[in-house]
Amino acid sequence: MIDSFDPAELLRPDLRELVPYEAPVHPGAVKLDANENPYDLPATVREEIASLLRDDPFNRYPDPLAIELRQELAAYTGLPAECIMAGNGADELIQNLMLAFGGGGRVVIATPTFSMYRIHAVIAGAMPVSAPRRTDFSLDPEVVIAAAGHPATRLVFLCSPNNPTGNVTPPAEAAAILANTRALVVVDEAYLEFGGESCLPLLEGYPNLVMLRTMSKAFGLAGLRVGYLLGSPAVVRQLLRIKQPFNLNRFSQLAARAALAHRAEFEALIRRIRENRQALYDGLNAVPGVTAFPSEANFILFRTPLPAGDVYHGLLAGGVLIRNMHGPGLQNCLRVTVGREDENRLFLEKLKLILGG
Repeated sequence: MIDSFDPAELLRPDLRELVPYEAPVHPGAVKLDANENPYDLPATVREEIASLLRDDPFNRYPDPLAIELRQELAAYTGLPAECIMAGNGADELIQNLMLAFGGGGRVVIATPTFSMYRIHAVIAGAMPVSAPRRTDFSLDPEVVIAAAGHPATRLVFLCSPNNPTGNVTPPAEAAAILANTRALVVVDEAYLEFGGESCLPLLEGYPNLVMLRTMSKAFGLAGLRVGYLLGSPAVVRQLLRIKQPFNLNRFSQLAARAALAHRAEFEALIRRIRENRQALYDGLNAVPGVTAFPSEANFILFRTPLPAGDVYHGLLAGGVLIRNMHGPGLQNCLRVTVGREDENRLFLEKLKLILGG
């Protein structure tokens, strides 16, 4: 019998300092921290899902290649189905990219950005390399090109619109990077439906381009974890080598197909979120001492004159949950999701009270 056992002794040494991703749960709080769509699924979509459920056999494994869903995504994106791979959220696809291509090499990440790129790189045994953005959060193509030109670089990650800063990368800048590296360049377009210009037209000329998309944001399926990747058939074929056999469950595939069949209703909600974004941006900039940064996504980054932690905890005490983004390049910054009109008003009221406005 073993007297004591410490699993940390078996952990890979490079993982011991890795801090788990945290998503705090505060029941009852107005949830404006995770960039979710604040509006529930339209009734027509729920009815479509219920109709499909009647004939779907949940005792069987799901389609491992999500063929029907990929066909719907092909119609939505204009790309052939063989250029599309579905995943259990974009996170799984990021991890697959790291595992297939990143291990043992360098992964260039335009920072500040989504923290999971670095985490997945470390998990895959890759070396994350930061390519700092300019002080206005715009991409610095020369810095990225210099980092991407290193012979050990396997992947380059760009997020557009960028999380958490909300600004976009013009396709011309992405094209310049693609033309100057043999690495795979991944453009994360999770928030594309809310603003910005897609890099999809570049795919024809740059086979080293991959784009990530999700059904979690604009299509309101965050709870079902449906993401997808767009790239050349050659890239997709390599990723299939390491994809989990039944990675996307039957219900999520079914619900995503129903959502895509009712795109017009989601487009109306997207327009509403954009209108709310402008009102929230104006409201933030009207608060003395607050600087709100322009956003093309469904969230807004802002800086306050008080420590970000104090503002975060003050809002939480007032029943509003947002995201504390304080860190290198994001000093005293927080990120708020664009919510419903009443949620945005409550957030602004509580923020003004905290800042004494």
